[in-house]
Amino acid sequence: MLVPALPLAAAPATDPNLALALKVLPALAVILLAAAVCGRLATMVMQPRVVGEMVAGVLLGPTLFGALFPDAQAALFSADVRPILYVLSTIGLTLYMFLVGAGIDHDARAPGELRKASALAASGIGSPMVLGLGAGLLLWDRLSRPDVGRWEFALFLGGALSLTAFPMLARILYERGLQNTRVGRLTLLAASIDDAVAWCLLAALSAVHLGGGPSDTLRTIGLTAAFAAVMLGVVARLLRPLGRQVARTGRFGAGAVYVVVLVPLTAGYITDAIGVYSVFGGFIAGLAMPREPAFRAALHGRMMDVVSTLLLPVFFAFSGLNTHLAGIAGGPALLAFAVILAAAFCGKYFGCSLATRGLGFGWRESWAVGAMMNARGLMILIFINIGLAQGMITQELFAMLVLVAVLTTASALPLYKLALPERIERAEAAEAESLAGRERAAA
Repeated sequence: MLVPALPLAAAPATDPNLALALKVLPALAVILLAAAVCGRLATMVMQPRVVGEMVAGVLLGPTLFGALFPDAQAALFSADVRPILYVLSTIGLTLYMFLVGAGIDHDARAPGELRKASALAASGIGSPMVLGLGAGLLLWDRLSRPDVGRWEFALFLGGALSLTAFPMLARILYERGLQNTRVGRLTLLAASIDDAVAWCLLAALSAVHLGGGPSDTLRTIGLTAAFAAVMLGVVARLLRPLGRQVARTGRFGAGAVYVVVLVPLTAGYITDAIGVYSVFGGFIAGLAMPREPAFRAALHGRMMDVVSTLLLPVFFAFSGLNTHLAGIAGGPALLAFAVILAAAFCGKYFGCSLATRGLGFGWRESWAVGAMMNARGLMILIFINIGLAQGMITQELFAMLVLVAVLTTASALPLYKLALPERIERAEAAEAESLAGRERAAA
């Protein structure tokens, strides 16, 4: 008896899951290719790779790809592909913020270092927050959604402008051997404080915006505070043996990998259920991780490449799909953008530079700190994507803040090199290495 053969070509049409996979895979391939090319071009012009990856996301959106090849972009990023990209980007952001939280060093070596870092962080938050509040109150009628109050809008804008790209800052310092210099440690501590405060502000704004009433808002804030207390007080203690084990062996076993992946994903799920974005849960989970330097180094070595190479470009592309730069055309829109950019740049750069000078550093070091603290990188993109997803900002303001992210991040390294030429930088790195050597010998 002959059995009729089934046509293989019909498989994709009859299997909706396979059909969806065959749509998602080309989109991922294009995203990764664009990120790789633009990232390489960025390094060729002395910019961090993340600047090129951010630009790649914008170029894949309606600004360039969608304008030149609208049919191809609509087919590549179709309506059924975008939810998959959103899920991947959300997982990537949760894990990335987990790694950011886990990489923050709470310790201060030199006497008074934490006090100085707190003063710098206060200027890094206060100056752009005040200018951002002023810009928000001024532009509320022009840029806000009708269901968002004037002060809520202004606080969101001020919070977005007060962020610092802590991971990018850490990468610049480590690549140049400056992480243990006075300027390096001060800036890392201050940036970590800045970002922690900004994320707490966003959690509170999300609770207010989505709460539906004073009682619901207070409930959300209370549950978020309780979650953070349990993570930092209970879960952190339970994880200490894991930290000692990894520090002793220098690597993660299979069981440890499951733990460090499940903890941030579970924390993200819980904060989403509370009413706060999952990224906040990932960040708190990172803060709860063991603080041993060997543990942090092993964790970043195991996870960062996968997260930053595969998942973050998806997030940049998803952000780019929501970025309509054509909406910034026209006199009023360009004037509004200029006001926001000026508030962002002046608040961070001059505020942090003058604060560093007031702490007793030289002018060169002070301007270098201001340049690094002014970079916003990926952090502001995460912040404003949450605002857009939760209906706190418009597409127009989102596009403006994407440009602010790109421009302030791209200006950071040139301004830093202008303030600290290579010969001065090498001398400070050598001094820091000599001090670290003496500390190791004394220990």
